Amino acid sequence: MSDKKLTVVLGASPNPERYSYLAVSRLTAKGHPVLAIGNRDALIGATPVTKEHPVVPDVDTVTLYMNPVLQREYYDYILQLHPKRIIFNPGTENDELATLATSKGIEPVEACTLVLLTTGQY
Repeated sequence: MSDKKLTVVLGASPNPERYSYLAVSRLTAKGHPVLAIGNRDALIGATPVTKEHPVVPDVDTVTLYMNPVLQREYYDYILQLHPKRIIFNPGTENDELATLATSKGIEPVEACTLVLLTTGQY
């Protein structure tokens, strides 16, 4: 199970037309455990979306689906999770958060989670 990466999806939406919805769906389909955090409680398939910010151990990846302005309120939370990497999906690029992450030993990655999953690079 070591190839399965606990992933926190920030900006998760229950709207099937949103990329965050697709990311949660595809991550879970590939067997990755997912913590989906959005602006309201909901479900994406069988995965609950929560408004809470639970601190969980062993987070491999935080993948972002919110613009840089909205990310600011999550800086402390993201850094507290101490993931191995933060994926900045297209439109979420944030030099400030990337610099903070690097200073804490967290790898910032500008990429698309969906592409990484599709190409087997996740």
